[in-house]
Amino acid sequence: MTSTGLLRGKAAKKAAAKLPVVPAAKKTHSVLVWLSYGWMAAIILLAVFAPVLHLPSYATPIGFPRLGPSTDSLSMLLGTDGTGRSMLSRLIYGARVSLVVGTAACVTTFVLGSLLGMMAGYFGKKLDTGIGLLTDVMLAFPGLVLLLALAATFTPSITTLIVGMGVMGMPQFVRLARAQTLSWSTRGFVRAAKNMGAGPWRILFREILPNVLPPLAAYLPIVLAHVIVAEGSLSFLGLGIPPPSPSWGGMIYAGKDSIADDPHLVFVPALAIFCTVFALNQIGDHLRNRFDGDHL
Repeated sequence: MTSTGLLRGKAAKKAAAKLPVVPAAKKTHSVLVWLSYGWMAAIILLAVFAPVLHLPSYATPIGFPRLGPSTDSLSMLLGTDGTGRSMLSRLIYGARVSLVVGTAACVTTFVLGSLLGMMAGYFGKKLDTGIGLLTDVMLAFPGLVLLLALAATFTPSITTLIVGMGVMGMPQFVRLARAQTLSWSTRGFVRAAKNMGAGPWRILFREILPNVLPPLAAYLPIVLAHVIVAEGSLSFLGLGIPPPSPSWGGMIYAGKDSIADDPHLVFVPALAIFCTVFALNQIGDHLRNRFDGDHL
């Protein structure tokens, strides 16, 4: 190596040594996020394994009415309700109702809303106009009024709640899927698939759908939180799951007249709804930030 090359090499090393060293970005994980995941895991496990837990029936009285929380036994850990039934047992079985209704309604609205939104975003023209008009009409109609109308017209049941809440949450998925489809349909790999002779449905489901699913799935926990609140509101109004099947909103409704003397009848199920909705919102925000970062 010549002297000129050595001088250039030394100069390059000196210049590199003067450059600032930037440490690698560290991923921070919020304690609230992990607590939210833990809370949801605990609720799901309790709801799934409720029949094998050593708890009394949610419909059978076990003591005097409106007893306060006690550590004498597991069934009395949260006290008794207005007819002497275990609050803990009814809370756990009420979680089953909320999770079943919420999950089924979210899957329904996710599938239908995503399909309509992708079709509107990809095909455009009259189909986009028609689906957009339908979405605007559904958003303009108050969701709670729609649920009240369905509950008053049909017999209150889990099926009625699932259908009503599935219809109520569909416009949000339609708009989100449409926006994502419009963004991905202009990418190079989609144009390449068109040039190779791929049909519109193949492009829609093989090329665009895998890229649209992550942000849509990240939105599911937030929709589930809204569904749980809506189910609790209907049950509080007496139009939810008919008794003796427990639900968190129905427990609040049953204890509202005794809130001054026995506040645990209302605050226990209300706290369960609050923690679950808060956890779902935290999980939804975490998933959305993660998937948005992956798609940058």
